[in-house]
Amino acid sequence: MTAPLTARYFKADGKAGSERSLPVDPFDGVVNEASLHAAVKSYLANQRQGTASAKTRAQVHGGGRKPWRQKGTGRARAGTIRSPIWRGGAVAFPPIPRSYREDLPKKVRRLARRSAFNTRASEDRVVVVENLNMESPKTRQLVKLLEKLGLGEQKVLILTVGHSPTVYLSARNLADVQVQVYGNESTYQVLWADSIVIEEGALAEGESVDDSSAAVAEEGNDA
Repeated sequence: MTAPLTARYFKADGKAGSERSLPVDPFDGVVNEASLHAAVKSYLANQRQGTASAKTRAQVHGGGRKPWRQKGTGRARAGTIRSPIWRGGAVAFPPIPRSYREDLPKKVRRLARRSAFNTRASEDRVVVVENLNMESPKTRQLVKLLEKLGLGEQKVLILTVGHSPTVYLSARNLADVQVQVYGNESTYQVLWADSIVIEEGALAEGESVDDSSAAVAEEGNDA
C-alpha cells in the first residue's frame, strides 16, 4: 500500500503551516496514463466547432457547359470551368461540417480525474489553503497571495468551496490563473496547471463529483 499523499498548507494570510494529508478520494496514488490520454483527447476534440466548409463541384454555381470543344483547339481538354484546378472552381474533397464530439465512459472520466490529481500531488504541486475569503474582487490581492505561496510565475488552478464570485472575478484578468468549484474541474484543467490550490473546506467536506457537472467539464464545448 502506498503512503498517503501530502500537500503544503498555508493560512489565509499566506503564512506556511504544517503539511496536510490529502484524502484518499481522489488522492489514492493511482496514475493511469491511458485514461489521461483519452480524457485530454476527448476534451480537445469537444472544443472543435466543426464548422469548416467548402463547396464541391455539385454545389458551385455555373460550369454547366463545356468551355470549348474536345479536340482541335490545341488546349488541354476541359469539361467545366468549375473544375478544382480552375480559378473560381470547386474544392476537391472539401471539409464538410461535422461533429468531433467524443464521449467517455463515466468510469474512465473518474479514473482520469484521480490520475491527474495524483500526478500533481506526487510532484508536490498541490497546495491547500485555509480559505480564500475575499470581501471584494481584488486582482492585486490574489496575485500577492499566490506570490506568498510561491506560485507567482506558474499556471495555477484554484479550486474553491462552492461558487466564489469574488475569487472568480479577482482571477478573471489573469491569463495563467483559472478558478473552478472543487469537483467541477476537468482532467485537462488539472494537467494544464503547474500547481493546484485547493481550499481546505473543499477537502474537509469531501465534496463528491456530480456526474453531470463532471461530464460537462470533461466534454468542454460540444461541437
